[in-house]
Amino acid sequence: MRVSLSHALVTGISIALVSALSTMASADEFPSHDVQYVIPFGPGGESDISARLQQKYFEEITGEQLVVQYMPGGGGAVGWSQLNDKSADGYTIMGSNLPHIILKPMGKDVGFQTDDLNNFFYFHYSPDAILVRNDSPFETLDDLIQAAEEAPGAVTLSGSGTYSANDVANTRFQQLAGVTTTYIPFKGTGAAVTALLGGQVQAEWGYTTVAANHQDKVRMLAVATEERHPLFPDVPTFKELGYDMVGGAYRGMAVPEGTPEETQQRLSDIFQQINENPDFQQEMQDLGFVLMDVPLDEMPDFMAEQRQTYEATARELGLID
Repeated sequence: MRVSLSHALVTGISIALVSALSTMASADEFPSHDVQYVIPFGPGGESDISARLQQKYFEEITGEQLVVQYMPGGGGAVGWSQLNDKSADGYTIMGSNLPHIILKPMGKDVGFQTDDLNNFFYFHYSPDAILVRNDSPFETLDDLIQAAEEAPGAVTLSGSGTYSANDVANTRFQQLAGVTTTYIPFKGTGAAVTALLGGQVQAEWGYTTVAANHQDKVRMLAVATEERHPLFPDVPTFKELGYDMVGGAYRGMAVPEGTPEETQQRLSDIFQQINENPDFQQEMQDLGFVLMDVPLDEMPDFMAEQRQTYEATARELGLID
């Protein structure tokens, strides 16, 4: 009987050890094939641009491809509502955007809740800005404001969906400037830019990244940063012009519910390593992005802080009761 118990004990320990080693090995070996990166917007926006830049460095680190796909609709809601239906093995990741993932579920039923998204890394943000075409009669922010005062609702601005950073920025700006404009939501920044360039709208709530990517076609009237952006030293901040606006859109990544913790950690480490690459940093800076690092272990505190901030903002702006 003693031999049997001893044998069983040794066998149990061996199985547990093999299982632990196998888990460690699988985490170290991940990924062993291509990873699908789903962007919940159309092509051409900041999420797409940054994903395309990350592809090269992802392959250098892992030897595998980061394959970009699109699932536009509902300002990101279509994709986020389907994330947890996908395989929870780490081989499908999805772009995650703030304030979208917090504000959208607060406004109405959009098919997901903020806590449904398992965020594992946030890597950059881009400051809000009002942009116009180079041939626009609006030479300054005051020009746009004057037009809005003279004809309330006549000035049209595109942006990336409802309950997005653009929507929040437009609502806040209207309150601060005491004007009424018409905000037209599109499926993503790429579509919002196309609307501006095509003359469908007079201006756009975009970002410094849009201005950097279309310098020959658009100009910024003001940017929502504490200090002037180094790429655009001639563009005033909203604060300089008397409007207390500082903010933008934050971008990260999430995985389906049930994705193993060690796999999430590996993904977090990979994209943090990409962020630390000097060449990648320079590319992002040249495009107007501002890098940040929120790894997996810091995500709970980060999301709690963001939720508190955006819930207060949403109530202040009347986006929710």
